[in-house]
Amino acid sequence: MRFLIQRVNHASVTVDDKEVGKIGKGLLVFVGVFEEDTEEVADKLIRKLLGLRIFADENGKTNLSLTDVNGELLIVSQFTLCADCKKGNRPSFTKAGNPEKANALYEYVLSACREKIAVTESGIFGADMRVDLSNDGPFTILFDSREM
Repeated sequence: MRFLIQRVNHASVTVDDKEVGKIGKGLLVFVGVFEEDTEEVADKLIRKLLGLRIFADENGKTNLSLTDVNGELLIVSQFTLCADCKKGNRPSFTKAGNPEKANALYEYVLSACREKIAVTESGIFGADMRVDLSNDGPFTILFDSREM
């Protein structure tokens, strides 16, 4: 499983010209699910995500977590994070989780995050989405469960 995390001033996701999710200060998280991923893998990444100290404290040090700053979450499914570009120029997505499994794990991530973070918004799994954001920093981090 991969989480691509961006610290944002604000972010939104639109499907068919309708805004379906919007946050202020917080984290925009793109989620890619591999075929071998499980709820246990998701739990590990969620714990790491919610404890990640990448917001500035009173001294300007990145020392505060999302909960410390009362931040918001926007979680968007993105199977292209599972791309394999080792051969040729066309990405392969054969290692991405099948849509049924990937959607179930995506919904699991959403549910777990909503239990901890009051404002947790989302995109729509499998939809063609437009994501707009103001990256704060810029600050972008990649979690890859296979490397953690």
